[in-house]
Amino acid sequence: MQTLDVPDTHHLSFAIGWMELGNTHEAQSELARLTPAAANHPDALEVRWSLAAAEKDWRTAVQLAEKLLELDPKRASGWLHRAYALRRVAGGGLNAAWEALLPAAQKFPKEPTIPYNLACYACQVGKLEEARQWLLRARSVGDCARIKHMALADDDLKPFWSEVADW
Repeated sequence: MQTLDVPDTHHLSFAIGWMELGNTHEAQSELARLTPAAANHPDALEVRWSLAAAEKDWRTAVQLAEKLLELDPKRASGWLHRAYALRRVAGGGLNAAWEALLPAAQKFPKEPTIPYNLACYACQVGKLEEARQWLLRARSVGDCARIKHMALADDDLKPFWSEVADW
């Protein structure tokens, strides 16, 4: 994959900084300054996806995630971003997110966010035993304390809060 050069690296860094400050307008301005080649670089697509998600533009977020998957299918984030956006886009939902993310569990067996999100999706459709197995898998491949902290703050996993509290 081609690396980004100056000034594109600066514009991308500035866009990330503006996003961290909550200023999506300025982040968008910085992204607009990228060269055409840089605008479609996977790193830029990641930032553009974050901007679309911050603005709750889920249709654009799905498109950006699919472009990211096309350009760099070895990035787990593309799979995660697509599922996250599909859950929220009109015509999507939990089942669409589940179907989009499930293949990634085999492709990225050491990425804890994938089984964690699958646990969330399964829990929300009432498949509690399956959700429990995915959550335990997330705990086993990830940082247990981090997964515990995330799960106890995640309404998607509320049925497991008392169980997770004992980890």
